Amino acid sequence: MSQQQLQQLSQELQEIEQEIEALEESVQAIQQQKTEADEAIEALESLETDSTVQVPIGGGAYLRANIQDIDEVIVELGADYAAEFEQDGAVDALENKQENLDDRIEEVNSEIAELESESSELEQQAQQIQQQAMQQQMQQMQGQQGQGPDE
Repeated sequence: MSQQQLQQLSQELQEIEQEIEALEESVQAIQQQKTEADEAIEALESLETDSTVQVPIGGGAYLRANIQDIDEVIVELGADYAAEFEQDGAVDALENKQENLDDRIEEVNSEIAELESESSELEQQAQQIQQQAMQQQMQQMQGQQGQGPDE
């Protein structure tokens, strides 16, 4: 029975580790979104109308383009929605997006902490089961040594 319990605990620990890895990848992706928002804010704060920029067109290719009006910035809001803002409004929208990303990072890190705590508890249970099994083996060995051929 204890071997079966250990296998079950081991499987649960593996599942928790997989969940933790997925959540850590999620945090990295969110951090990447924050970095991109930082870069966009920095660009918006330094660019002016008639500035020349390089615009990515995909596949690692870029085109030079002139900004006709810095007060016509389109910002993705999420859920496939976007809105047009003036320069300052776009910066505000991106900063708001960053705050939401920070909140999401906190939530995910909290989930990770809960899973790590659960993992720790399961590891302690596994250790206790192993110790009990070792004690039973020791007792059986001592019982066999105490019995002689006369008994």
